[in-house]
Amino acid sequence: MTVLYTRLARAFGAEVPGLLGFLALVLVVFGIMAPNFLTAANFGSIAFQLPELGILTLAMLIPIISGGFNLAIIYTANMAGLTLAFVLNLYGGPEAGVLPFVFGSVLAIGVGAASGAVMGLVIAYIGAHPILVSLAMMIFLRGLGEFLTKGGDISGFPPYLAVLGHGSVLGVPVPLILFGVCAVVWHVLLTRTRHGFAARMIGSNIRATTYAGIHTKRTLTLIYTLSGVMCAVAGILMLARFNSVRVGHGEALLLVTVLACFLGGVDPFGGFGRVVPVVIALVVLQVLSSGLNLLGANQHLSTAVWGLFLIAVMVLRWGAGRYRQRKPGKG
Repeated sequence: MTVLYTRLARAFGAEVPGLLGFLALVLVVFGIMAPNFLTAANFGSIAFQLPELGILTLAMLIPIISGGFNLAIIYTANMAGLTLAFVLNLYGGPEAGVLPFVFGSVLAIGVGAASGAVMGLVIAYIGAHPILVSLAMMIFLRGLGEFLTKGGDISGFPPYLAVLGHGSVLGVPVPLILFGVCAVVWHVLLTRTRHGFAARMIGSNIRATTYAGIHTKRTLTLIYTLSGVMCAVAGILMLARFNSVRVGHGEALLLVTVLACFLGGVDPFGGFGRVVPVVIALVVLQVLSSGLNLLGANQHLSTAVWGLFLIAVMVLRWGAGRYRQRKPGKG
């Protein structure tokens, strides 16, 4: 058992064994308390609900690792979804073919990338704080979206989009496959590329990283551009899932993405973070939400539980840090 724990910790991060153990505990507890919890229908529901939150969390992950933040992820996703919606409606709405969808998706990803690139350029070359820059972008995108839609919804899309939002391949939900692909790409990016190494270095010490010869300004710009691209993917998925687009859709998910990152062991000050623990943390949060829902708990209670989780994680990290500091002295 110890060998398995060590291998998991080395391969995916020290947080993985503990998160898997906690996930198993949650499954057992809710399996006993809620008769309908350990059913294929419930796990299918979790599999369809998880991806949009998961992709938005990936969009938040790299900025945090670099020591920054992206408060504009929700509205970037919404603006990308609006872009696709406008293109589909321009080409006939429900009668629009596949080519307009491809063209609209490319434009949507371009909008997301442009939003992230603007933030990255301001942060990197002007030196403004990421929270202030992303807050300004969030306000701008929200206002622009409200102006373009007059505060209403845009709906009426081609039926084939249901495959992306609600379809399955060999029993596996298409949204979950999309999230899996995005998670693998992010994992490779962070662990196997110079950009991932540079992002961690910037989060640890940006001045030392500059002295080491890494182009920190270019790296920061790319970090937020990629975050915007991932937001656009989430926006396209949300459009397909709900068959409508509305400015502000998913606002409650912003803080949950931050919680998932911290629960997955990402350092809030930057410099460290892995994809696999964050994905497991997302599963834990979604399973908790589903279990509480089956027990008849109010949705706001789930939010309260998530907040307690964040406090508990900070306390446990503090305790673990104190333990590691004292341990060498005992020897």
